[in-house]
Amino acid sequence: QVQLVESGGGWVQAGESLTLSCEVSGGVFSIYNMGWYRQAPAKQRELLAMITHGGSTEYKDPVRGRFTISRDNAKKMVYLQMNALEPADTGVYYCNAVGVGASAWGQGTQVTVSS
Repeated sequence: QVQLVESGGGWVQAGESLTLSCEVSGGVFSIYNMGWYRQAPAKQRELLAMITHGGSTEYKDPVRGRFTISRDNAKKMVYLQMNALEPADTGVYYCNAVGVGASAWGQGTQVTVSS
């Protein structure tokens, strides 16, 4: 069973950067497409960025050009480098497989961006 542990969140001011990490255990990590999701206050969780098992990346418009998703298959880790953070980026960030391998959500990591 896949387990996910996110870390790296915090409180920052607008314009600053954070790097989130996701440790994945169980499953066959190297074949999963992995994504970072955000749940903003009073909103549904949404997929922000995805990296395929082959390393191709996709981003949703609100974060394209500011966020970078990466992975280390040997360490079973997924990362999200977040630059030029905005108050609208505030929320709880989660990682999970996209499609095959998707499992129960981890606890997420809180990101708070003040103006």
